[in-house]
Amino acid sequence: MNSLFELATEKVTVISGPYGSGKTNVAVNLAMDIAKNNTVCRVADLDIVNPYFRSADNEGMLADLGVQTLIPEFANTNVDIPALPKNYQLLFNGEGKSVADVGGDADGAAVLGLSHDDYINSGYKMYFVYNRYRYVTADPMGALEVLEGIQRASGLTFHGIINNSNLGEETTAETVINAIPYATEFAQMANLPLLLTTSPDWVEVPNTVKIKDITKKLF
Repeated sequence: MNSLFELATEKVTVISGPYGSGKTNVAVNLAMDIAKNNTVCRVADLDIVNPYFRSADNEGMLADLGVQTLIPEFANTNVDIPALPKNYQLLFNGEGKSVADVGGDADGAAVLGLSHDDYINSGYKMYFVYNRYRYVTADPMGALEVLEGIQRASGLTFHGIINNSNLGEETTAETVINAIPYATEFAQMANLPLLLTTSPDWVEVPNTVKIKDITKKLF
């Protein structure tokens, strides 16, 4: 694939992956890409477990691009508690396309199971965000265990792998290139296609999809 937009073939595109994989950054970039292709889009912040990196942080920027953000009522307040957005059903019945940013472990993915039939009936594709440089997924077998746990908890099936291997601001072209064999091995073990490899927009790596680093930093 040559763009994130090509991932959005169904009504709902679910982006999931373990903590630190960069799944929220991928989800937000995907929503931006959909909007730039003149398609009505919304992104739902369903990461109800981890409050530190979330699509809610980008609400204003996305609104400027015409992307509606479905966020929990108390997101980014001193009572930031696990909750679904009040307008959650727009994910399935709103105009255009939807992106779901989902917590990447069994606990986080359980939120998908609550609306299992809605995803099936609306039409969905779910993608696993892989990052070679995070301890949980440094070993392809470990990544496979996370993937299978998400599928069990959600009752939904992954349709492909997004290789988002990076080291944040320290990412170089070599960082991206050196992780590709690991992502390829993981995809083969999962029996899923490796759909694309991302790269930060400040490095040049052939045959990758450039994305912006727009999620908030802790420090």
